[in-house]
Amino acid sequence: MRLPNAAHTSRPWRIHELTHDFRLEDVWALPTPGGPDDFPRLVRQFASGERSQGGSSGAARTLWAIRWKVGELLGWDGPDDGHGAKSPTLRDRLPADLRDAPSGPDFDALPFTTLYLLDDEFAAEIINRTVHGVLHLGWVSDGTGDCRGEMAVYVKPNGLLGTAYMAAIKPFRHLIVYPALMREIGREWRARRRAETGA
Repeated sequence: MRLPNAAHTSRPWRIHELTHDFRLEDVWALPTPGGPDDFPRLVRQFASGERSQGGSSGAARTLWAIRWKVGELLGWDGPDDGHGAKSPTLRDRLPADLRDAPSGPDFDALPFTTLYLLDDEFAAEIINRTVHGVLHLGWVSDGTGDCRGEMAVYVKPNGLLGTAYMAAIKPFRHLIVYPALMREIGREWRARRRAETGA
């Protein structure tokens, strides 16, 4: 379920210290009910990349395939694209306590680099010719003792190309990609829980 930005900005997440010049693009409540100690499982699930092609949605898989092919043809996603003075890594902004904290797992399939991992918060970044983006995961209480994941996406477009790119993909993200992603996250979460508990 999509949430208002205030659901994220009202919480004392450490990511706020690093993203003052980024735009908070999306906030989603994740279909991942669990207990206070389940956050590491959520982080591992995201980093494993099992849903990186949009899960079981053919439309979402097609959109991802088109994006990666266009990026390959136009050189948007090379290892040095976007780096440098214009888009330095957020690792350079980490305060000492976050820099010394565990960074979290590496991503298996998506070109994200982890930034930090705390008991209830995880952040990773992607930098290319279109955008400098940040994926933030948080573990929030529902007020009854249960918890769930929350995902926020921050973006800083790289120039006119990045601005045009973000405008072009916005309807596809909200109508196709994110709904498919939420369904797949929920399916995978339930399947892993059944496997772990035998229920």
